[in-house]
Amino acid sequence: MLWLFGLYNTFMQRVVILGASHKEHRFSFKAMKALEAYGADVVLVHPVLEDVEGRPVVKSLADVSGEVDTVTVYVNPSVSSGLVDAFLSMKPKRVIFNPGAENPILEAQLVSAGISVVNYCTLILLSEGRF
Repeated sequence: MLWLFGLYNTFMQRVVILGASHKEHRFSFKAMKALEAYGADVVLVHPVLEDVEGRPVVKSLADVSGEVDTVTVYVNPSVSSGLVDAFLSMKPKRVIFNPGAENPILEAQLVSAGISVVNYCTLILLSEGRF
């Protein structure tokens, strides 16, 4: 099914993975691989990791420069709640809260700022051609 991703990706999207991981069994790692196969320009964010399989990792959302289409969130609400200003400064077009990362308070703040919010799994969105 990964070969179909290119059919839906009419332009290269810049996608930030908040909560990147170097562990292959983690969903954020799987999302990185799937998003790359989809053709996205992926930016990895993790406060400790230097790289993931040779890909650079930035320490925080504040370290991400340039336009962002989507932030896909893999951190729990206790982490993401402290990032309101970083999200609002970044002004992504969309934020995806993956299962377990849902944050209704942050979601309301993002929606109030005109940012689209989706509570769903990035991997499923990709596999169904709805990313």
